[in-house]
Amino acid sequence: MTATNPFVEEGSVEQLVTSEQSTYRADVTAGLDGFLSRQREILVSIAGDALEPAAAITRLTAGGKRLRALLCYWGFRGAGGAAGATEPILAGVALELFQAAALIHDDVIDRSDTRRGSPSVHRQFGTLHQGNRWHLSPDRFGVSAAILTGDMCLSFSEEQFSAIGANAGSGTEARAIFNRMRTEVMAGQYLDLLEEAVGPDRTPAEAAERAQQIVRFKSAKYSIEHPLGLGGALAGAGAAQLRGYSAFSLPLGEAFQLRDDVLGVFGDPLVTGKPAGDDLREGKRTLLIAQALKDGSPADHQLINSTLGLADLDDDGVNRLRDAISTSGALHAVESLIADRWDASTAALGQLELDDVCRTALSGLATAAVSRSA
Repeated sequence: MTATNPFVEEGSVEQLVTSEQSTYRADVTAGLDGFLSRQREILVSIAGDALEPAAAITRLTAGGKRLRALLCYWGFRGAGGAAGATEPILAGVALELFQAAALIHDDVIDRSDTRRGSPSVHRQFGTLHQGNRWHLSPDRFGVSAAILTGDMCLSFSEEQFSAIGANAGSGTEARAIFNRMRTEVMAGQYLDLLEEAVGPDRTPAEAAERAQQIVRFKSAKYSIEHPLGLGGALAGAGAAQLRGYSAFSLPLGEAFQLRDDVLGVFGDPLVTGKPAGDDLREGKRTLLIAQALKDGSPADHQLINSTLGLADLDDDGVNRLRDAISTSGALHAVESLIADRWDASTAALGQLELDDVCRTALSGLATAAVSRSA
């Protein structure tokens, strides 16, 4: 059932969505800049050298699509919240800071050299060490400083979320969602790390089941489901609406992460900002890999289990792994699952009671999340 906004003139819905999103993005960016500026004042009062972690956070949060923040905003608006309200701006800043923490730590765990086309934070600190000709290991300094910078982001995220006030206080649904989101993504990250270590010891069926758990808890919930529900909760959404939000956003989040897994193997590095086949060098046991092990030939099994995760895997090795994934039918199977999850999300969106602006906005974000090339 579709609710119509009586203040929206016919033909102007897309323009209103664009305008609201542009204003909200600017508000979140300004909120981030103001918050980090205040933190820099605190850090410089400690020591000038303490500013470098804040500088790294500033550089990282300056980019990105603001997807989680935008989902929070439209979840808020879809539940009756007013455009321009303070709560989704503060929540959006908190989500961006939490996302930055997750990216910093994820790059350390995965030994990734780049993020969004630039050096990852631990590489930035390693370069800082080398450039100053400091003592001991630049790599160890880089990793250690990045871990602390990620921890700083987590602290900043909590501080900003707490600033929302009573609507996000102890005992509220918004606080419960925010807390659960953080626990789930850390658990999902651990399961991902564990899967790389266990590796070939899993049966293909066990590997596929675990890969789908990782998709759901490491990414789908915190990237899509919880930001949308958080916005709804901040606007006072009831249990039925929050269930409807989840029915739309969870399958969308799964499709979003599965698309990320495909791009991690087959994406264009000029578009993704990461080297070609980076997930293969990092040893990611994604659903693509589990499916290839399940449906591939014995030669595919041997190739995957002997070369996946080799840090010095060359372009020829990447191409051979890609071929094994494609010829086994794994790529087709994952693309089919993305389409299935997309269909489930689209059907659920059609059941939500939303005005035309909110429906159009959520539909556009959903399309961008699944159809992306980076």
